[in-house]
Amino acid sequence: MASTGLKYEKQPLYYGGKRQLTTSTFQTIDPSTDTPLADIFKADRSSIHAAISSAKSAFPSWSTTPPIERSRILLRAVALLRKHNDELAVIETHDTGKPFSETSTVDVVTGADVLEYYANLVAAGGLNGETTHLRPDAWIYTTKAPLGVCAGIGAWNYPIQIALWKSAPCLAAGNCMVYKPSEFTPLHALKLAEIYTEAGVPPGVFNVVHGAGDVGGMLTSHPSIAKVSFTGQVSTGCKVASAAAAGMKYVTMELGGKSPCIILPDADLENAVDGAMMANFFSSGQVCTNGTRVFVPQSLLRKFETRLLEKMGDVRAGDLMDPNTNFGPLVSKPHHEKVTRYIRHGIEQDGAKLLYGGAGKPKSVANSNGYWVQPTIFTNCTDSMLITREEIFGPVLCILPYHDTAPNWLDKLVDRANDTPMGLAAGVFTRDLDLGHRVVARLEAGITWVNTWGESPAEMSVGGWKMSGLGVENGRRGIEAWVRNKSTLVEMGGAVATSFSKL
Repeated sequence: MASTGLKYEKQPLYYGGKRQLTTSTFQTIDPSTDTPLADIFKADRSSIHAAISSAKSAFPSWSTTPPIERSRILLRAVALLRKHNDELAVIETHDTGKPFSETSTVDVVTGADVLEYYANLVAAGGLNGETTHLRPDAWIYTTKAPLGVCAGIGAWNYPIQIALWKSAPCLAAGNCMVYKPSEFTPLHALKLAEIYTEAGVPPGVFNVVHGAGDVGGMLTSHPSIAKVSFTGQVSTGCKVASAAAAGMKYVTMELGGKSPCIILPDADLENAVDGAMMANFFSSGQVCTNGTRVFVPQSLLRKFETRLLEKMGDVRAGDLMDPNTNFGPLVSKPHHEKVTRYIRHGIEQDGAKLLYGGAGKPKSVANSNGYWVQPTIFTNCTDSMLITREEIFGPVLCILPYHDTAPNWLDKLVDRANDTPMGLAAGVFTRDLDLGHRVVARLEAGITWVNTWGESPAEMSVGGWKMSGLGVENGRRGIEAWVRNKSTLVEMGGAVATSFSKL
């Protein structure tokens, strides 16, 4: 199935443990060069139904496989992922435009960590229920049962990581999955499916269909889908959740954010600058949890801006396979156009002060045809500006000064930080850990950090508040999103309590 002149073979669908073809294709593009990488077979209604039927056929056996046996199979998949880490990372770099220095150390690694975590969790009794001795002759016990066939709809910024964040607890809990990667970054999906098969995951347990929003819509509305897990922007998530609700399906939604990164007056300057840079420029700013609203006290503003500018030379765009490169292009042409519009709006209409960058390409890649944009810093921003209100999802840092000597300044700062319909993440930098805990407790966000930014280990449950999502992924609570609970009361007294006895 080779495609002449393209870097990768044609990418089929995968269900029933085999590669499957359809009649139409689309292309995935290398964002660093604006050149096609591969032809991707697009799912149609019949292939989606076939993939779901394959999962339905596999469910009775997989769901009754003892958790320890499922764990052993999934741990073999973990070993294969780690064995092929660099190969998979190269694919992610080509497809997403992220530097190999990032994909080789973060994307595959963190996905494999989550798969290992859930495999070990279910093996160690993570799916056990509870018992309650209600009275001397009555007991209550609870059990957890898998949901059935679930749909996973991935995002383009962390393709294989998100595929594993969804499939790991899903499969560990005994469910089957039909997974749709983003049409912008589909190349990981077939590799992951075949790794699962090589590890011993039975045919039909993990399946892949390709396509855009219409394919996701067909998955979400299919009557045989018990749950939908979606990662993406808020507006799309609302549509997916609405469609799922019509069928009373379980949902997990990890959506966008406009997260505050709060620098308190006593913060260590170096840590604060490093944290703000990680919260805005890592992965070229294409991270849901980015802390794009950086609140800096007036007393520290000049020093913060100076040190930030001094360190911007450490953001290095260039050859994505060069280990020194740590900044790549944006993922697609439409997204590049969107981010560029926001940067121009910040300059021309919001009237924010452009401290660094702008709408052009970094000098080191000025001759590239890819979707590059400079890391950009605005300062003297206000809460009413478009660039501080809407999610840009690019490398755009907005500094919002605050007065740290005015009465009730901390209360006002917290109110400003919470003044957004989204609530995905938030963070605080301070030397006073007591104060850090108190501020974080008041921030309306589901993922928070003190004196760091961005780390999401397998053990940490993550999920958004307000418009930023429903439910959580990862951690012990994450498995609960993939099971349904049953309560049973057992009466051992030998008689039924009744209101209908003879007088």
